[in-house]
Amino acid sequence: MRSRTVPRSRSPRPARLVARLGAVLTAVVVVAVTTAGCGASPGDPAPSAGIPAAPAAANGTDPALTGADVTAWLDGLLPAALDRTGIAGATVAVVHDGTIVTTRGYGYADTGDGGTGAVPVDPDRHLFRMGSVSKLVTATAVLQLVQDGKLDLDADVETYLDFDLPRSYERAVTLRHLLTHTAGFEERIAGLIGTDGGTVDLRKALVTDPPEQIYEPGTVPAYSNYGNALAGYIVERVSGTRFEEYVQRNVLDRAGMPSSTFEQPLPAALRDRMSEGYDTSTAPAAPFEIVGTPPPGALTAPATDMARFMLAQLGEPVGFAPLLDRATRELMQRPALDATALGTLADGPRMTLGFFEEDRNGHRILGHGGDTKYFHSHLQIYPDDRAGIFLALNSNGSGALDSHELREAVVHGFADRYFPARTGQPGTGVDAATTARHAESAAGTYESSRAMRSTFLTAIGLVGRTTVSVADGHRLRFEPGPLSDSPALYEEVAPWVWQEVGGQRTIAMRATGDRVEAISFDSAFTLLPVEPARASGVAIPVLALSTVVLLLTVLAWPVGAIVRRRLGGAPRERAGRTARILSRVAVAGTLLAFAGWVLSIGSIMSLQDVPGPALRGIQALQLVGLLGVLPAGVRLADDVRRHVGWRRIVGSGLILVALVGAGWFAVEFRLLAPSISY
Repeated sequence: MRSRTVPRSRSPRPARLVARLGAVLTAVVVVAVTTAGCGASPGDPAPSAGIPAAPAAANGTDPALTGADVTAWLDGLLPAALDRTGIAGATVAVVHDGTIVTTRGYGYADTGDGGTGAVPVDPDRHLFRMGSVSKLVTATAVLQLVQDGKLDLDADVETYLDFDLPRSYERAVTLRHLLTHTAGFEERIAGLIGTDGGTVDLRKALVTDPPEQIYEPGTVPAYSNYGNALAGYIVERVSGTRFEEYVQRNVLDRAGMPSSTFEQPLPAALRDRMSEGYDTSTAPAAPFEIVGTPPPGALTAPATDMARFMLAQLGEPVGFAPLLDRATRELMQRPALDATALGTLADGPRMTLGFFEEDRNGHRILGHGGDTKYFHSHLQIYPDDRAGIFLALNSNGSGALDSHELREAVVHGFADRYFPARTGQPGTGVDAATTARHAESAAGTYESSRAMRSTFLTAIGLVGRTTVSVADGHRLRFEPGPLSDSPALYEEVAPWVWQEVGGQRTIAMRATGDRVEAISFDSAFTLLPVEPARASGVAIPVLALSTVVLLLTVLAWPVGAIVRRRLGGAPRERAGRTARILSRVAVAGTLLAFAGWVLSIGSIMSLQDVPGPALRGIQALQLVGLLGVLPAGVRLADDVRRHVGWRRIVGSGLILVALVGAGWFAVEFRLLAPSISY
């Protein structure tokens, strides 16, 4: 569902929570595209994954994609990788030329931590959660109804809904927008994933605190679980069948996937086949996860069934009937938006009607990644080469990016071993002067389009931003690089299209005048320029300095009282006492509010619900701090009028400035927004 968009938390002590939250939020941005979220195309294998590059055959020819060779290759990679990363188990399936080449299980579906014996992963038996790979099933269901003439990809989706869609623009939202993540919705976290025992009501989840529409439909790729959930609900509405039942009969059963389901909790016949989910291989097993909106991420399946799904998507005979006719399948698998909507972003990786473009080595590759809190998966098909690979893991691993790096190492290793480059790297197709001008236009600070903009969670956008700078006069340095946690260098290979130096990632830009307005770095993810008022260089110093001043002020209160008592100093005069007391209340309220936000955001990013009254209480404290600017101003004016001494005047001035800074931050970053949805 989230592609580690919401990393786990181990509930650190309050004194360390701010630092921990910063690390958490950095991981959120780095991996938000391996898609919650879900579904980003992976990049070049990360060295820290500890996976060696896919070797060529000893005789110098490309290895044959046979069961024996693939099995030997996987056996040489995954067991050691699981040990190094602390991931308990993995399951893999590979298909080619209409057959299942191999299915493999590695590590453990149950580590035996509960006192039972450890159970090795069986790819035919054990079920893994698919996360956002589920979206491919939902998209297939939509295309079936399009094929039958019951749905129109370009009709206003409100035609099919029984509630009003949140809209900020006149342009209609269509199924094409929903399946390409361009409907314009901001992100939501509440209710994304719960634990066993929770209830699922798709319609209620969609109409309760829906996200705001923050982009014009069709213009900005911004990954959205809400959008895919809407598409699934439309399947339910138009078919007259509960979503889970529709996809069971018309997609899973039809493709010959008898052990797969969207039901939560699992049907009784499947429960004892479910792999446990883990934080690390040494941690206790986690409860079964309940995805609040099933269409984007509730699929549970074994590797063997996912192999059949890949074959069905490749148009191979499998199951008892094709999922789609050839024309509709080809429609689903080609880019769904062009330059009319996206402008020059269309020259980079694009969404099909459900798949991400994940081309490598000159081969057309369509894929989707997925994550729940503990399970991580990736599926890729090669439509022109009649091949596919699927991988799922049942643990996060010891490092923040372990599951992401291991998946991309495997899928890229597969591509490099069996489908190596057909041609050399493309040469530069832009003259030096134009490239230099484009590079200068792109320099700046950017944040992800997959964001929360209308609620207090907009503040997490301060962490994990991308800085783009000009290097060597004509190249661009991204810090961190797209889909990475380390810097990357790019050079322009076509107008507004840039390729990673020494890699295969491609990005596209859209510019207005002399400034870049969007950078598409993956099919459903975009970088957008940070507004000047929200720049990290402004907001973070204001927040930090205000907090430091207010903390020092609080510490000074008892110190001052002790000093006056021990030195026999006169007590504070009564003049201006009311303003002093109110300004002190404002200082305390602001600090308590900031502490409350840190604790609350940390819990939310760990997928733990925070009660509405608690959030309203924090907002009340924040409002007390903001209103305290008035008595703080009165106090300063009074101190100046009465000539109380420069030290006290400076102190009063600093308190006023700190409260103003904290109040500005609270307003600018929506800490006082009427909505407390998240």
